[in-house]
Amino acid sequence: MKRYYSAWILGVLLSAQCASATVLVTVNGDEITSEEVNKVLMEGTQGRFDSLPADKQNELRQRIIEGMIAQELVFDDAKRTGVLESKEYKQELEKLVDRLKIQLAAKVWEQEQFEAIKVDAREVKSYFDANPDEFVDKEKIRARHILVKTEAEAQAVIRSMKALSGEKLKNEFITQAKSKSTGPSAAKGGDLGYFPRGQMVPSFNDAAFAMKEGTISTAPVQSQFGYHVIYVEDKKVAKKLSFEEVKNFIEQRLKMDKFKATMEKKMSSLREKAKITYTK
Repeated sequence: MKRYYSAWILGVLLSAQCASATVLVTVNGDEITSEEVNKVLMEGTQGRFDSLPADKQNELRQRIIEGMIAQELVFDDAKRTGVLESKEYKQELEKLVDRLKIQLAAKVWEQEQFEAIKVDAREVKSYFDANPDEFVDKEKIRARHILVKTEAEAQAVIRSMKALSGEKLKNEFITQAKSKSTGPSAAKGGDLGYFPRGQMVPSFNDAAFAMKEGTISTAPVQSQFGYHVIYVEDKKVAKKLSFEEVKNFIEQRLKMDKFKATMEKKMSSLREKAKITYTK
């Protein structure tokens, strides 16, 4: 049941993303749309595609598109050479259709079960009041770094920017990150985006969160990756999220919890009524 449930949830996500599908490429008259590509990407990454770095997203997207082009070309050749009229093809197609009937029926059945679940507004508010620690937007900082191999290189970078401040410091740091950093964020000027405490390796985390906004580290920060020079671009203090900000999230969480409990009870009942025989 878990597998079908996950597939349905992915479908919900995709329906929101792909409302305005566009044609990406045409192969011998057959169109490959953004909706089709996005569906493969979401399923292939188990719904985590949007959390991947931009360069990885572009790489995966292009790889999927090229793979789908290859499939279209092979299918066209299969039609031309009579594969679709072969006995083997028809037998395998019949087996596949039988499997898809079961999977589609399970998907629609579970969707109906899910939509039947109701969550009272009072339940949502009660959960919010009872779990205040869950709804805190943690302290975050936005930092950049320049990663080099030796401590001497890092010290040289720090000295070169010692007299700078404000926008001049930021711009120079970005320039040097692009030209000197060996880290994967070099092309983005060393930008690591926003992150909370504990996400980075301990030495980097401790140094970055101890710094003031708009400054660079005064000494190299060593980690297993090398030596870092850090620039803290922005800081966001922790804040408690309002009920309005999280009520939809809570409602969906409670609905999911009820859905799982309902599925367990339903499956237990179906198994009790069914005749199931295991063969060795």
